[in-house]
Amino acid sequence: MSSFDVAVVGLGAMGSASIYAAARRGLRVVGVDRYEPGHPRSSSFGESRLIRLAYFEDPSYVPLVQESFQLWRDLEVATGEKILRMTGLIEAGFPGSPLVMNSWRSSIEHHLRSERLSAPEANARYPAFDLPADWDVIFQPDAGALLPEKAIRLFVAAAKVHGAQVRTNTRVICVEPMADRVLVVLEGGERIEAGSAVVAAGAWIGDLLPEVAANLRLTRQPLLWFQPPEPALVDPDRMPAFLFQTHADVIYGLPDICGTGIKVASHLSGGDLRSAEQPRAEVSPAEAAYLHGELLRYVPAAAGTLVRSSVCIYTRSPDEHFVVGLHPKAPQIVIASPCSGHGFKFASVMGEGLTDLAMDRRTDRPIGRFNVERLAKPTPPGEAPARDRPKA
Repeated sequence: MSSFDVAVVGLGAMGSASIYAAARRGLRVVGVDRYEPGHPRSSSFGESRLIRLAYFEDPSYVPLVQESFQLWRDLEVATGEKILRMTGLIEAGFPGSPLVMNSWRSSIEHHLRSERLSAPEANARYPAFDLPADWDVIFQPDAGALLPEKAIRLFVAAAKVHGAQVRTNTRVICVEPMADRVLVVLEGGERIEAGSAVVAAGAWIGDLLPEVAANLRLTRQPLLWFQPPEPALVDPDRMPAFLFQTHADVIYGLPDICGTGIKVASHLSGGDLRSAEQPRAEVSPAEAAYLHGELLRYVPAAAGTLVRSSVCIYTRSPDEHFVVGLHPKAPQIVIASPCSGHGFKFASVMGEGLTDLAMDRRTDRPIGRFNVERLAKPTPPGEAPARDRPKA
């Protein structure tokens, strides 16, 4: 039986960052993934992810994302590779939009460099946009895009340099407490003993921790790329990323940072999934037409021909916040899922926090609100269920 300080199950966003953090601290660590890290079935697939400081979901996220920014830059220095492109971010929505108002509250509370604009001012500054004149608008300069697949592969490769072992294309059969340690059994019969295990299996968490997954929800999320009719206006030097709250949806998009077109998506569910392995319907003509129509209305310079589409998966908690912490009945198991569709930007700092938990059963990083125990609690009276609250 192989023996390690830490076993990391799942090498997506949180898992790859965790194996890197643990290996860099000199721990004996092994990581396991049922596919190759950065694979197209993961929640982190899709070329780019937003990173933003002002956080409308809750101001308590801001200190985490501030540290995360620094750690992403540290990874760039350590690997000599670029994974972060700063573009700024326009957040806009109907008058009184919770997205815009809460983001502004977050900016004030943490003294961030956000700027209130009128819609006409935003349209004049960034001519790719055609926002309704009465919309509320905020510009965040400290925002941009991360390259998720590349970042995951860099984390794993750098972890190996620091001595980590990695098993890919290998399914984990079970993760079980064994006295004060953990037993991880792999497909093919390999048995791994570790002082602790970080379970960062994403949408596959139900295969290993069904008692946790019983309170979670898997959703299909279409991603689309459009060839812009006015490419000069949507270059990342001229157009920031965007988050728009309409009365029916929250839509996000990124400028043409990879030369593949404008990426746009909705954060509303494209349909529930029973399991991570369930076949996911391809993006439908109706879904493509809807998002093309939203671009035509608000970002006409981006509303060209559909050139690519894909489908990723969200693992959503009832309140749409993360689920991170020690297993209530087995503290040697650290739970790191789900991210509810807005977690990749935090991966670098969460890897450090998860390693803290794995080694010390505690962390000074402010992640207490993400505890596992809250999953058993009902939605507070008067609060809409998560499926009715769009996230970004």
